[in-house]
Amino acid sequence: MLILSIETSCDETALSLIEATGEFPNATYEIHGDALWSQIDVHKEYGGVFPALAKREHAAIIVTLLERVFRESGKLEAEDSPVLNPQTEAHIRTLLEREPGLADQLLTFYTEYGAQEIDLIAVTNGPGLEPALWVGVNFARAVAILWDVVVVGVNHMEGHVLASVFDADRDDQLSDIQFPAISLLISGGHTELIKLSNWGTYEKLGQTRDDAVGEAYDKVARLIGIPYPGGPEVAKRAEAARKAKLPPYVELPSPMLHSKDLDFSFSGLKTAVRYAVQEKKLTDEEKQALCRDFEDAVTKVLVKKTCAAIDEHGAKTLIIGGGVSANQHIKRTLEVTLFETQPEVTTYFPRPGLSTDNSIMIALAGHARATSALSPHGSDVIRADGNRSL
Repeated sequence: MLILSIETSCDETALSLIEATGEFPNATYEIHGDALWSQIDVHKEYGGVFPALAKREHAAIIVTLLERVFRESGKLEAEDSPVLNPQTEAHIRTLLEREPGLADQLLTFYTEYGAQEIDLIAVTNGPGLEPALWVGVNFARAVAILWDVVVVGVNHMEGHVLASVFDADRDDQLSDIQFPAISLLISGGHTELIKLSNWGTYEKLGQTRDDAVGEAYDKVARLIGIPYPGGPEVAKRAEAARKAKLPPYVELPSPMLHSKDLDFSFSGLKTAVRYAVQEKKLTDEEKQALCRDFEDAVTKVLVKKTCAAIDEHGAKTLIIGGGVSANQHIKRTLEVTLFETQPEVTTYFPRPGLSTDNSIMIALAGHARATSALSPHGSDVIRADGNRSL
């Protein structure tokens, strides 16, 4: 099965062309083409992702990336003078009317190259920024109609789960994990603990009641005076403080550390940082120490809640996914804690490049869901849902 996957949930436009051989979850996956374009520089002046701007940027680049993945794969084939039915063209233009210029770009691509030979389109349809999601969803629907191919909507968070157990050292297969498993999903938009009873069977155990952990990192960065995207820079300064063994700058709370549920809260921690820096000009060392104090408070909560979830549900596997899973201090602390307290638990982190938003994970989730995919042209019922849950 040759899969074109599309990801536009936030500020990264990503498309991949991946071949799945065999049945999920024992299939092997070959990456034929992979293209990603980040909008970080575009959003820097806003200090965060501006949804309307993200939507515009996705629409501007997505056809270019479509051509790029097919060229990279060596599978781009030109069809001699493909005939486009006027009703089909009208349908495409109606689907893409909210993205100025996108219909013209896609139809130009079709006029030049015709329909490409693929078996499935997988597209993120939630959760995420709804204006951005709609670009990918409507583009996928339009391509599905032009190429007469099946399209399936994919949950972005399921993609993160599967990306974390995608083992490149095992013939590009998913790892053979033990159930039940616990997944800690930590990103700019999510902080969730999920129980997996089996592949595709999810139960949400806990989530943030306010800010996501990645969002808290970015907000703290702004308070300290670190430019967007602040999360990696906060982590970098925190590591420098540990290496230099700097004394604490301030004692910060670890919200909900002792609550009896598995929920999280980070807005109070962010507020504590605001009070700590209010009307003060921090030195570089003070900024480093404060970043470390903040990261230590975050890590303490994440680790304790995750271990509690493992204990309560007798989990044999821990899967950490999402952009914040790349944080080295959180990763080290989780690994050391589990090694000391629960050595029988196998822990999975995504390989480099698959922690942040990407389309490879969408192809994996699309293949997992392919058996329930909609028929061609029934794709019109796929809708973007910014609050979609596992």
